[in-house]
Amino acid sequence: MTSFLSAYSVCALIFLILFNLVLRRMRKKKATVRDMPRNTDTAKPRQTIAKPSKAGIQNIDLKRSSDGGQPLHTVPDAHAESEHHLSIILVLILGAFVALLNQTLMNVALPKMMTDLNISTNTAQWITTGYMLVNGVLIPITAYLMETLTTRKLFLSAMALFSLGTLICAISPTFILLMVGRVVQAIGAGIIMPLMTNVFLTIFPPEKRGGAMGLMGVAMIFAPAVGPTLSGYIVEHYTWRLLFWVVLPLGLLDFLLALAYLRNVGRRSFPKLDALGVVLSTIGFGGILYAFSEAGNNGWGDVTVLSTLVIGIISLIFFVWHELRTDTPLLNLSVFQYKIFTFTTIVNILVTMAMFAAMILLPIYLQNIRGFTPLQSGLLLLPGALLMGVMSPITGVIFDRIGSRPLAVVGLAVTIVTTWAFAHLSDATSYGHIMFIYTARMFGMSLLMMPIMTEGLNDLPRALNSHGTAMSNTMRQVAGSLGTAFLVTVMSNRATDHMSNYANQITSGNQPLLQHLQHSGAALASAEHLPMLQGQQTVIQMIETKVQQLATIQGINDAFIVATLLTVAAWVLSFFIKRATPSRKKHDALKRQAKHLPAND
Repeated sequence: MTSFLSAYSVCALIFLILFNLVLRRMRKKKATVRDMPRNTDTAKPRQTIAKPSKAGIQNIDLKRSSDGGQPLHTVPDAHAESEHHLSIILVLILGAFVALLNQTLMNVALPKMMTDLNISTNTAQWITTGYMLVNGVLIPITAYLMETLTTRKLFLSAMALFSLGTLICAISPTFILLMVGRVVQAIGAGIIMPLMTNVFLTIFPPEKRGGAMGLMGVAMIFAPAVGPTLSGYIVEHYTWRLLFWVVLPLGLLDFLLALAYLRNVGRRSFPKLDALGVVLSTIGFGGILYAFSEAGNNGWGDVTVLSTLVIGIISLIFFVWHELRTDTPLLNLSVFQYKIFTFTTIVNILVTMAMFAAMILLPIYLQNIRGFTPLQSGLLLLPGALLMGVMSPITGVIFDRIGSRPLAVVGLAVTIVTTWAFAHLSDATSYGHIMFIYTARMFGMSLLMMPIMTEGLNDLPRALNSHGTAMSNTMRQVAGSLGTAFLVTVMSNRATDHMSNYANQITSGNQPLLQHLQHSGAALASAEHLPMLQGQQTVIQMIETKVQQLATIQGINDAFIVATLLTVAAWVLSFFIKRATPSRKKHDALKRQAKHLPAND
């Protein structure tokens, strides 16, 4: 334990030193460029006038022409870009990394936490599902928060809440207190992700967002790459509570870096808070998720399940009706007037639901059914996560050139094949085969996740960036929560059905089976020097355990079949995704207007 904590502290110190070195070098370069003398042309004097615009401050180059000196073109002012952009990006990416690391650490640790806390699979999945639900409920409010609070204040508040929740989880002795900590964590994480996306949309123009998002993906993908392996090692050798003690210093470190380097980005409009929208969205999303989760324990005919489902659906209907009528909506639903954004959002929902099948069900299969250690489970997921990290910048560059549709079609085709392969697991499927399928599946995901989201956001005008970001992240988080709850419910219900089918075959009328059990019990009793009755009881217990394992595997396979159908639906819709070009056309039109040149089209 001491050596582990020492190595961890050294790594954190090295990261802090490297972070400061990068920032100092960038500042020196910018200072050098700023101090360099500018080229002057005595024959053609220039006058630079700063003019404010929505995109920031621009310099109008007034090079005089023969027709009276009208402005010939506009050039962006390099000095108008904040010299702190690099530090802003690094701080935000580190915050996103910590939030994603916290989420991926839980997946491999769930089976161990189920044993230590004595909870069922449906209850344990609330550790991840509840976290994502709070994210999904809170993210709509981030549109209001981003237009009311400064970037600096909002991010510092989010990291403080996230760190506080991590501390609560680390010291929690019971499942209830653990869930309290996860909720506090989720409040902070729910702000970090959409805030980072909105800042990137503000800093980078549409034609460069693919590469920027790809670069962001390289850093962010390190979390799901190292998370399962790190979690597996810690859970196997230490207590799962150490996972939170690993995350806590990173959260505090990013908080301190934000205090030192983070600056404000964008402008605030100070809208009025839609309190009724907050209440309706919370009840709506919470009711639906609770119903899907509890259906695995109590069945769909349970009164509580049906009532919460109906309340959730009615609340969401009223939420949509209210948002369309109010002057200051919590979520501006007019973003769905843009067809590309709508299509990409639907595809993203389906893909996210299917993606969480492997993230939740595979650790259960590997550890509870096959007996692999948590470390082995984490190592199995590592190549796929690393491949996504390698592909992220490549996908970003390709997206900037050809758009998202070709990438989505190919990526979803690969995802369909690999998800269907996961629907044929058995108690003898080899470790290498599972690793190959998972890695191939992550390759398919790497071609579509970032391009689809970026394409939809590129279709929106700048004024709707915050609402589009909030809507996209809300749909993704709620889809992840519903997908997790729904697929775990499918697994649990189908496993129960398969268990009943197996039990129906073990009856007093099945004489060959009873005779086989008697012979096996006698052989075991003779080999272990046990009484005959105890030998037969031992054989029956072994058979019951094996039958339960086989029934669970069949339930997992059925859940992957449902995930395959979701992926097929997303693949069909991906053919209708078009390239988002209005923002680029508008940019070209403004350039032509500034140049006083006739339009070619």
